[in-house]
Amino acid sequence: MFTPRTKIRSAAAAATMAAALIGLGAGAAGAADWPPLQEGGYLYAGSNGAGAVTAVDLDDLGACHTLSQASRSIQIVSGSRSVVVYSGTGCTGASWASGSLAQSNLPWAALSYRVIPA
Repeated sequence: MFTPRTKIRSAAAAATMAAALIGLGAGAAGAADWPPLQEGGYLYAGSNGAGAVTAVDLDDLGACHTLSQASRSIQIVSGSRSVVVYSGTGCTGASWASGSLAQSNLPWAALSYRVIPA
């Protein structure tokens, strides 16, 4: 049977372990922070919404846009538009579609995009 002193030590050890795990989790989350969600579409040069930002013209349906620099992540908040990114310029190569609400790292560097209905 546990004595009161053993129970206190066990509780203190559990609290210390929980605090350590919470601290580790907070550090990992800080490294993956994205910019706050906002209406519109945005392509980022770096992963997790970091680096130079390219605003996507969500009203320019169907037109192909070649990017001035490669994008590695995307954030889109739109009820009616989706973005398709391409691995090549001129909307060529492999494609990946975002959906109308997305915050994602891209599977490869995107060099062009096209806006489509969601």
